[in-house]
Amino acid sequence: MWLRLIGCALVTVSCSALGFWKARQWKEHRKLLEDLRRLIYLLRGEILYARSPLGEALERAGSKSGGPAAVWFCQVAKRLEQQEGQPFSRIWQQELDKQAGAMLLSPREQQELKEFGEHLGYLDVEMQERTIALYLEQLDMTIGFYRDHEQERTRMCASLGIMGGLFLAVILC
Repeated sequence: MWLRLIGCALVTVSCSALGFWKARQWKEHRKLLEDLRRLIYLLRGEILYARSPLGEALERAGSKSGGPAAVWFCQVAKRLEQQEGQPFSRIWQQELDKQAGAMLLSPREQQELKEFGEHLGYLDVEMQERTIALYLEQLDMTIGFYRDHEQERTRMCASLGIMGGLFLAVILC
């Protein structure tokens, strides 16, 4: 009897923890996108106002911030400095694929970021500015979506975790 009650309590607690983990993951995803937006603004400033080359601009922007996106910027800058003979877009995509697990981006967001890298590396400053502005607009819309739905999504995840745990506990006991 005691084993059954302990098992039901463990199922309830673990399902609740899963719900709270999913809710926290939603918030972390929004924060990552905001960090990425901040990095893109820093990159834009380095390219437009400091007139830095792309590798140097990525390094400076990455060193001014923290998190997985900043690490990714620094890795891309290091690869550009090594001059492996690969085009920028290929380096951008390879490093993004390496950091994909740490960055928690959806497949659509990864694709948008890859497309941004394809258009960033080979254009003049004016076209780079337009490319950055377009990507920032897409990023702002995505962040707005996450902000608008954050409260309801986190509440739903937490509630479903608790209710799912209680439901499983009732069925198992």
